[in-house]
Amino acid sequence: MLISRYSKPEFNPYGDNAPDESTALWPAPVAPTPLSAAFGLPGSKSLTNRELVLSALADSPSLLRSPLHSRDSDLMVDALRQLGTTIEAVPGGGEYGDDWKITPADELLGSTTIDCGLAGTVMRFLPVVAALALGPTTFDGDAGARRRPMATTITSLRAIGADINDDGRLALPFTVHGRGDLAGGEVTIDSGSSSQFVSGLLLAAARFENGLHLTHSGERLPSLPHIDMTIATLAGRGVTVARPSEREWVVEAGLISGAEVDIEPDLSNAAPFLCAALVAGGSVTITGWPEATTQVGASLAELLPRFGATVTREGDRFTVTGGDSIRGVEIDLSTGGELAPNLVALAALADSPSEITGIGHIRHHETDRLAALIAEINGLGGNVTELDDGLRIEPAPLTGGVWRSYDDHRMATSGAIIGLAVPGVEIENIQTTAKTLPQFAALWQSMVGEAAL
Repeated sequence: MLISRYSKPEFNPYGDNAPDESTALWPAPVAPTPLSAAFGLPGSKSLTNRELVLSALADSPSLLRSPLHSRDSDLMVDALRQLGTTIEAVPGGGEYGDDWKITPADELLGSTTIDCGLAGTVMRFLPVVAALALGPTTFDGDAGARRRPMATTITSLRAIGADINDDGRLALPFTVHGRGDLAGGEVTIDSGSSSQFVSGLLLAAARFENGLHLTHSGERLPSLPHIDMTIATLAGRGVTVARPSEREWVVEAGLISGAEVDIEPDLSNAAPFLCAALVAGGSVTITGWPEATTQVGASLAELLPRFGATVTREGDRFTVTGGDSIRGVEIDLSTGGELAPNLVALAALADSPSEITGIGHIRHHETDRLAALIAEINGLGGNVTELDDGLRIEPAPLTGGVWRSYDDHRMATSGAIIGLAVPGVEIENIQTTAKTLPQFAALWQSMVGEAAL
């Protein structure tokens, strides 16, 4: 069922925080020739921030090799340091920054304020850690962070013994009054708007007095691979997560071990570059691709061929080659919603209609991504309509214009994909890609080549 359609004048996901008109616009480069590029990417944000939390809660020091250095990971590092964790840079970490040595505090201490920015992992993972600290810890973030769902984090922590003052908002800002421990035990939550609510509890559950028996009660649970990732990172620290059913997780009280961990490159951040091969033609290769992974970006190997790509792999080199055209698709992305903005941009350039569903939960990400995609694609002449749980994209000729990012890194990269084929696309605030990939603009220009500058 179609439920709405937006255009630029009708929808503004910025709320009361629209960018100043003087904000610099980034001219998205048009690809003058088929692509031929190969490069590696920085570490996974999802893995980096999970391993940082586990390292802070561990019983001994840890070493993270090739971690992501970005706004989201910097916010996590700063927050853990404020709670008493020692995090030191270790030279020699690779082309994208130093490694990190993490030494847990003898006792976590609050009495601080944590800036969450727009990082869901910070706002959903660290309140649990703060409840294990001594003293009050206040959480706040960017204006957009105050609109992100937080009720499940707050109510679930209260259910297992935490003291939280939110003045009835069930949203940022709020204060966790840590007492040094949490009872834990049984708790039931609805994690339908984000799998991060489950992961946030699981990451710290071994430190609860009674462990944790967590049950999801909602109709749908999005982004299951991210929960699998959390379980895998815990296993690497000696913590077993039992699964009595698909909607239950049990963690016994115990120790979390220190570890030396190699962080995989971020496969979701590979998505715009791999999509570029379909738009511009030619091939794009991402090096360092892991043989096995829990990252949702791995599903690009099955998804992109449905748009017409050829996918090959040789060792750790993952290559996508464009075909003669971009085909429309019907796909369910309930397990990989973070890929949706880039794939919707690809579908907007296809030669037949597409329906991308299973992504209703991305209304609650950095912005309402469904509404933002509709507003920006339709603002360039496209024809996108909203479904109950996704989007329908009809072929339409696109023209240049301003593409607003809404302080959302995946909106910015989606505009760049369209700009490869549509002259005159100008992206507002390309710097928002620093959330997970500060090198995006430079890598994109390098991929397209000097002829596009």
